[in-house]
Amino acid sequence: MTGQILFTDRREAGRKLAGAVRDLDFKDPVVLALPRGGVPVGFEVAEALGAPLDILMVRKIGAPGHEEYGIGALVDGVSPQVVVDEGLARMVGASRNYIDMQIARELAEIERRRALYRTGSPVTLTGRTVIVVDDGIATGGTVRAALQGIAKAGAAKVVLAVPLAPADVLSSLTELCDRVICLASPDPFHAVGMHYSDFRQTEDEEVIRLLAEARNGNRPGQSSAKVT
Repeated sequence: MTGQILFTDRREAGRKLAGAVRDLDFKDPVVLALPRGGVPVGFEVAEALGAPLDILMVRKIGAPGHEEYGIGALVDGVSPQVVVDEGLARMVGASRNYIDMQIARELAEIERRRALYRTGSPVTLTGRTVIVVDDGIATGGTVRAALQGIAKAGAAKVVLAVPLAPADVLSSLTELCDRVICLASPDPFHAVGMHYSDFRQTEDEEVIRLLAEARNGNRPGQSSAKVT
């Protein structure tokens, strides 16, 4: 099964998305990309806006004995946020102690990945326009957790910006952000990668390089973006 090709690769998708975002004149924007695939897209958006770029990691909290079954998520940030479906947690027997242990483990993994990507401290979101970027959305579970976490971070405005996503998934996410920007909603919607000519995996080395380029770009407001 093949889908309609919409983008050559993530960088081209990012440039097209940047064109749509740039015209909206957001106040004091910061771009948060979901790694790894969202980073090349977010890099282009941040460059177009002259905005700082950071990564936003979302770590699943799995059910006891069935870690692939998510009962919640930990969302990266200056103050990491926890999103737990309390009804599901009770149903699968996840105690508070179990959840706390999973949170500690996933926090350690986030710190390990930040060290790997050499990002330093997360950017401050309070009072800013936060633009969440990924290379596409399929089911929306990860993005939903990310938006729920950001809602607790004191941002002035939250914008979701993606090259493509199913229309029904987008509509289910609108209540979690102030604005949704999506270039295409193919119908029928195939897997995200079906709509890219080149959808090879984004490697850690590329993430590190793009984040370093963004940090060294001397963009307006970037020097004040890091927590001290």
